[in-house]
Amino acid sequence: MAQDLNQISPIEINVKDLWLLVLKKLNNELGNEIFNSWIKNIKVQSIDDDILYFSVPTRFIRDWITSHYLDKIIFFLNAENPNIRRVKISIDNMLSANQDNQEEKNTETIKYQNQSSNFNQSDDWPLDERFTFDKFITGPSNELAFASAKRIAQSEKFDFNPLFLYGGVGLGKTHLMHSIAWEISNSNPGAKVLYLSAERFMFQFIKSLRQKDTMSFKQKFRSVDVLILDDIQFMVGKNSTQEEFFHTFNSLLDLNKKVILSSDRAPSDLDGFDERIKSRLSWGLVADILPASFELRYEILKKKSVELLKTNSGHHVLDDSVLIFLAKTIVSNVRELEGALNKVVTFSNIMNKKIDVELTKTVLKDLLRSNNKRITIDEIQNKVSNYYNINTEDLISSRRLRSFARPRQVAMYLAKKLTSRSLPEIGRKFGGRDHTTVIHAVKKIDQLKSENEKFDEDVSVLTQIITSS
Repeated sequence: MAQDLNQISPIEINVKDLWLLVLKKLNNELGNEIFNSWIKNIKVQSIDDDILYFSVPTRFIRDWITSHYLDKIIFFLNAENPNIRRVKISIDNMLSANQDNQEEKNTETIKYQNQSSNFNQSDDWPLDERFTFDKFITGPSNELAFASAKRIAQSEKFDFNPLFLYGGVGLGKTHLMHSIAWEISNSNPGAKVLYLSAERFMFQFIKSLRQKDTMSFKQKFRSVDVLILDDIQFMVGKNSTQEEFFHTFNSLLDLNKKVILSSDRAPSDLDGFDERIKSRLSWGLVADILPASFELRYEILKKKSVELLKTNSGHHVLDDSVLIFLAKTIVSNVRELEGALNKVVTFSNIMNKKIDVELTKTVLKDLLRSNNKRITIDEIQNKVSNYYNINTEDLISSRRLRSFARPRQVAMYLAKKLTSRSLPEIGRKFGGRDHTTVIHAVKKIDQLKSENEKFDEDVSVLTQIITSS
C-alpha cells in the first residue's frame, strides 16, 4: 500500500524536502534548459518501501524521462536516502492542462545562493560551492588527477592541454572540475569560463540546429577562455555532435585556451568515438582516479564528520570505531560513503541517540546488505536463464529467436543496473557483443517496462531474486 506523504513518520526524511534537494542536484547536473523542459514536469506523489511514485502530464514526457534521465534521478535519490531504490512514473492528465502556460511563465531556477559574483559562466549552470580544492581529500588513488587539476587551474603557462580526467562514478571527477572553475574565476575574474555536461552540450547543439542558429552556438563555445566538459562518454554514437565538438575542441586548442574533460573511461576505451577525437584527447595529460583506499576513505569520513559537528548543534560526537567501520564496509565510491554518514547523523539528531557501530548497522542495514553482496554478470545470466526456462548457452548465443532475445536483453539490462561493469565488459560477457547492443537492450527494456505493467513486474521480480539471494 502506497504511503501518503502527509503520513510519513518523522523518523524518515520528508520526501518532499528530499525531492527538493534532488531537484537542485538535477538542475546542477542537467542545466536549466533540460531541467525546465523535462524535470520540472515531475510531481512527487507517494512512497512505498523502496519505491518513490511520481506523476507527469503526458506519456511522451514519461517515456523521455525514463529513457534519458531515470538513472540520474534514482542515483541522486539514493544518495540522499539509500532506502529508495526504484521509482515509478504514472500519467496524470490533470497536470497537462496548465503545462503550456507554465512553460512560458515559469522562469524560476534552482541556484546555489553563495555563487561567486565574479564567475563568468552561463547563469543557467551554477557550480557547487562545496567543490573546491581545499575540500578535496587526496591519496595515492587521486593525487595525480588533483595535482594536474591544480596545475592547469593556477598556471598561466601550462605544458599540457587538454586535461582529461577519467574514473568511476562518485570518485571525485566532478569535484575537481568544479574546483578548476572556481580557482580560475577567483584568480582571474575576467576569464570566460564555461562548465557543462556533454549531455547539455548535445542539447544546445541540437537546439541550435532546430532553430537554424548554429553560428550563435559556435560563437558561444569557441570564444571562451576555459571549456570544462563533463561526462563526454555520453557523446558515444552521436556522430554529428562529435563532429561539432571536434571542431570546437581544435579551435580552442589552436587559440591556446584551456580545455578540461572528464569521462568514465580512458580516451582509448571510448568505443563509438571518432578516431581523430580519441587521438586528440590523448595529446594532453590523461589522469585516472582509482577507487579510494581504506586510508583515504577514513580521512574523507573524518573530515566530513568535523564539518557535520560544526553545522549540527545536536550532533553527537562520532566515535572513531564508527568511521573505521564505515570506511571498511562501504567501498564502492565516495559519494555513497558520504551519503551513509549523513544518514546516520540525521537519524542520530532526530532520535537523540548516540552514534556507535550498532546504531550505524541498524540505520544502514539495507545499504550494508547491498554492499556485502557483490552481484556478478554470471549470476545474473544464471538467474535470468532459470526464470525464463532457457539454457545459459542460448542466452549468450547469437540466436535471435524472440524466446532467447528478450531474456538476453533483460539480462543485459540487469547487468547494467546491478553491477558496476562497463558497457564493453557487459557486451563481452554476452558472446562478445558491442557496447551499442547493450545500450539498445537497456533502452528497449526501459521502454517495455513503461508500456507493459506485467513485464515491469517480471523485471522487478527478477531483480528481487538476484539481489536477495
